[in-house]
Amino acid sequence: MLIDQEHDAPQDFDFAIGDWAVRHRRLKLPLQSSDDWEEFEGQSSTRKILGGFGNLEDNLIHLPAGAYRAVALRSWDRRTGNWSIWWLDGRLPGSLDTPVVGKFADGVGLFYAEDMLDGRPIRIRFTWDARGPQPRWEQAFSADGGETWETNWIMAFSRAP
Repeated sequence: MLIDQEHDAPQDFDFAIGDWAVRHRRLKLPLQSSDDWEEFEGQSSTRKILGGFGNLEDNLIHLPAGAYRAVALRSWDRRTGNWSIWWLDGRLPGSLDTPVVGKFADGVGLFYAEDMLDGRPIRIRFTWDARGPQPRWEQAFSADGGETWETNWIMAFSRAP
């Protein structure tokens, strides 16, 4: 059964709806002055939920050490105009990551959160670039309150055949 979307639902993540092949590039040791990256493939499938005020991204990630599944859950707050994004790693099914919160401007979405890494406080930034036909996502960490950022994960999306 197809559920109608609400007429005033946000369209910020419409670019992500559908099935994707994903090329991952991930820094092995974030915030440790490392330049050791690993590359691997993945698949992603995103669909709208909550009448268009959210979406669910189902991922199969082929890490070199073995594949795993994960989900991104996104919801939009019509009061603030902000999106919240949660990550659920299938290897840790009882724990949602701290949500990143933010919005899009001119096809680029910036989302932030405060979190911990190896016992120290960090800021997290997700960047979604939806300006072209092949979206790109980046994750960056800051150990100095957002003064400087280190990109540690890049995902390049192309439509699945």
